[in-house]
Amino acid sequence: MGQTLASLTGELGVLGHKPYRARQVLDWVYEKRVADFASMTDLPSALRGQLAERFPAEKLEQVRMSGSGDTTRKFLFRLPDGQFIESVLIPASPALYGETSDRRTLCVSTQVGCAYGCKFCASGLRGWKRNLAPGEITAQVFHVEKAAGERVDNIVFMGMGEPLANYANLATAIEILNAPWGFEIGARHITVSTSGLAPQIRKLAEHPVPVRLAISLHGATDEVRGQIMPVNKKYPLAELFDACAHFTSRRKQKLGFEYILIAGVNDAPEQARLLAMHARRLNAKVNLIPYNTVEGLSWERPSTARQQEFVRAVRAGGVVATIRREKGHDIDAACGQLRLRVEDELAAAGVVA
Repeated sequence: MGQTLASLTGELGVLGHKPYRARQVLDWVYEKRVADFASMTDLPSALRGQLAERFPAEKLEQVRMSGSGDTTRKFLFRLPDGQFIESVLIPASPALYGETSDRRTLCVSTQVGCAYGCKFCASGLRGWKRNLAPGEITAQVFHVEKAAGERVDNIVFMGMGEPLANYANLATAIEILNAPWGFEIGARHITVSTSGLAPQIRKLAEHPVPVRLAISLHGATDEVRGQIMPVNKKYPLAELFDACAHFTSRRKQKLGFEYILIAGVNDAPEQARLLAMHARRLNAKVNLIPYNTVEGLSWERPSTARQQEFVRAVRAGGVVATIRREKGHDIDAACGQLRLRVEDELAAAGVVA
């Protein structure tokens, strides 16, 4: 629905309904996972009709589901306007914090496409189309749970798009995901990943839900990071790290640095030394990610030996660092790849996506 308890209470109040009706509706949606208002049997029929008219369901049509040998599953959804988004269900917790568990993690999209043009990423290859509404963000959880037959208990905003560029809708979605009347996913199990939008990082530090923050760093100097991430021109490392310091001053959770290892670009020993220095100063953990090949991009992942050299060098700097255990490489789980393939297939068939 994309409605919070406060907003739904207000909407129903205008229609003349008591505040407790909003809680009844949200109990059906988030506790019972029922999206069809007609099935909410303890609501008056008149109210059910008003709800159906006023709050049409966030329709995500599952176009494709790719299963991986490691049980990762990637979902491609079509939105009512014909655009595509992706979600990835990962069977265990991400290695961002060096944890292992039976957690079911969902990688969620916040935009159709992306405007930030990170050079390793498929999401932005065809530019930015639009922001997702709060209900379109949370509906990914609803639909994946239904398809998988199990509850999601960990959310990472690392799918298509830059989450902090859609801040208002992201903030509402986080409230819905965390609230006891919503999906009731703990704040420490919600991670927002950003390419480095410094002002919005400061804003997120003030959000009432103390989510985790992961920075897509990918370079330990402005020169190297600028080759990979155009956003570094607007928010260079000094400004980004200043915003990170503000965030960590307001939160108990450790910051995470995501660092994709690209052969011959950012995998030099000096980058490892500087990365460790930055992480140590901000008390951050480092998650090293071997580059996930993207069709149409020429970069490659370093050898396994080179990866191990790099992680050893970071750890030698007194920093907790892990290499992410691969999930979904055999189904092109890097964000945006399945969407591009399906759009190409539709174009070849003469169908406009």
